[in-house]
Amino acid sequence: MTTENSPATEDDLPEQLRIRREKRASLLERGIEPYPVAVPRTNSLKEIREKYTGLEIDIATGDIESLTGRIIFKRDTGKLCFATLREGDGTELQAMLSLDKVGQELLDSWKSDIDLGDLVSVTGEIITSKRGELSILANSWALASKSLRPLPNDHKPMSEETRVRMRYVDLIVRPEARSAARMRPTVMRSLRETFDDESFIEVETPMLQVMHGGAAARPFKTFSNAYDMDLYMRIAPELFLKRCVVGGIERVFEINRNFRNEGADSSHSPEFAMVESYMAYGDWRSIANVTRSLIQNAAMAVSGSHVVTHHNGREANLGGTWKEISLYDAISEGVGEEVTALTSIDTLKKYATKLGMKIDPKWVTGKLAEEIFEHVAQDKLIEPTFVMGYPVDTSPLVRAHRDIPGVAEKWDLYIDGFELATGYSELIDPVIQRDRLIEQAQLGAKGDLEAMQVDEDFLRAMEFGMPPMGGMGMGVDRLLMALTGLGIRETILFPLVKPETE
Repeated sequence: MTTENSPATEDDLPEQLRIRREKRASLLERGIEPYPVAVPRTNSLKEIREKYTGLEIDIATGDIESLTGRIIFKRDTGKLCFATLREGDGTELQAMLSLDKVGQELLDSWKSDIDLGDLVSVTGEIITSKRGELSILANSWALASKSLRPLPNDHKPMSEETRVRMRYVDLIVRPEARSAARMRPTVMRSLRETFDDESFIEVETPMLQVMHGGAAARPFKTFSNAYDMDLYMRIAPELFLKRCVVGGIERVFEINRNFRNEGADSSHSPEFAMVESYMAYGDWRSIANVTRSLIQNAAMAVSGSHVVTHHNGREANLGGTWKEISLYDAISEGVGEEVTALTSIDTLKKYATKLGMKIDPKWVTGKLAEEIFEHVAQDKLIEPTFVMGYPVDTSPLVRAHRDIPGVAEKWDLYIDGFELATGYSELIDPVIQRDRLIEQAQLGAKGDLEAMQVDEDFLRAMEFGMPPMGGMGMGVDRLLMALTGLGIRETILFPLVKPETE
């Protein structure tokens, strides 16, 4: 059995693929290169559109241009052929080929050799048609690249799975895909500009690490032949960025790729982009202000307003100062009883059982509290909301709350029901940090695959003196989700997918 992606003989191919391969062979036999090294091109379609805006009906400009594009519409008549060219950003322009301009041979070749999806170069005069359509009236044309596969039919849209798997086709046919891809660099540029305005310095830290740390996550493991040692793919850059702060880079950030060997769903991907930042002499509240500026400036960059319009037409207001709630107040409201960081795990288990939750026996008290919070409150957090005050026992790198026992100075930012960012007052005492990491290592020894390890070099760095600071981590892909309303697989250009099966 063969699929469209597996090797096949000509006889095995579907009819449309076979016909297109026959056309390619025919071109070669006639000495026409179906994949030339270069074709004439004087301007982009966008530049032509901008240059001739407002041209009146039935005008011949006398300007000769060579334009390129992918054919997404084609209509052939006896002496006049029409086509719509589209370039990468989605700009379109009509091409017209007439017998008196190109001659019988080129017109016949156009009709027989050119298919939807082919890339072509058309040379001719810029005009407006009798209907006022800006067009190029061809004097000649050349094939830039022969498409051996037909584009999807407009009457049968691609499924989400196919769009993700064949993003290159998705970008050709769907404006929303092109818009999402072009929005990302705009957001990245905005993030960097905001950090620069706040005097943060961008650095790069290792993706391959001797030990994993900086987050509670299961890592991907690999092996270095050169060093003859196991290595881990980065789950977070935190411990290296904090080393930078020790070294005097007092405001530091990194936009990076992280890898977590865990579940995938509408808001989680095993490989994802993240921005992390740390500011000396800040705390969880000052870094919250920076985070809000980052998000609001990104919204302004992509939509010109703090109000963004999602793909389904819904408007989301990211402006103003954002709501704050207490994690434990939200849990208390959800279960109908007062719950604090000192509430016992047995009591929490009773609440969870009443809620119909499945309880993992490896969960510590704080982890169970967080799971109950997500069960009772997460879906309600649609407007931007800082959830303040997380358990100490799930926050091994975070300073204990200055007033509330058992709570760490940590917030999670929720938008549209998902966690977008997390921020802290960072733990800077190396003695307490060692104790916390030893506790993590003990959890790891009991089977917790997300527990951190004792990083002696990081602890040594802390022992040289780490200033008070606030720290923040935010998913870039999730930021795109908040700006567009799309799922994470639509905001990542090429998300991980399983190989196709025959």
